[in-house]
Amino acid sequence: MPSFDIVSEVDKQEVRNAIDQTNKEVSTRFDFKGSDARVEQADYTLTVFADDEFKLGQALDILMAKLAKRNVDVRCLDKGEAEKISGNKVKQQVTVKTGVESELAKKIIRLIKDSKLKVQGSIQGEAVRVSGAKRDTLQEAIQLIKKSIIEFPLQFQNFRE
Repeated sequence: MPSFDIVSEVDKQEVRNAIDQTNKEVSTRFDFKGSDARVEQADYTLTVFADDEFKLGQALDILMAKLAKRNVDVRCLDKGEAEKISGNKVKQQVTVKTGVESELAKKIIRLIKDSKLKVQGSIQGEAVRVSGAKRDTLQEAIQLIKKSIIEFPLQFQNFRE
């Protein structure tokens, strides 16, 4: 029975490269001269440090541009609140979301059922598996999901016969 998986993955190495490029640009830019602005990574959690709110926003903009240039979808980023550390210095947590969350998976399955296509969806951990009798109906399901789910980046993998 033909099937495919709906997943949401981010290339960790591309995120690391974007962070390195951001730190390099921040260290060389004139408006950050003498500043302690930087981005640090711990797994899929990024922490942006800066001297004040304005520089924090500038550093975040640079990070977003570098991620977008490296084909990392910025819709998968979840920005936390900016918090003061000492004096005027601030930091902000940015989480890179991977995997299809259960709420989104339920929404995808509900969308498939409501479409009356002859396919079945099942939640398998961090992915949604869609299976059907014909390849054409599976491709219709892919097109339907691409049009309907625009708030979160999804990839379609393991298309099998």
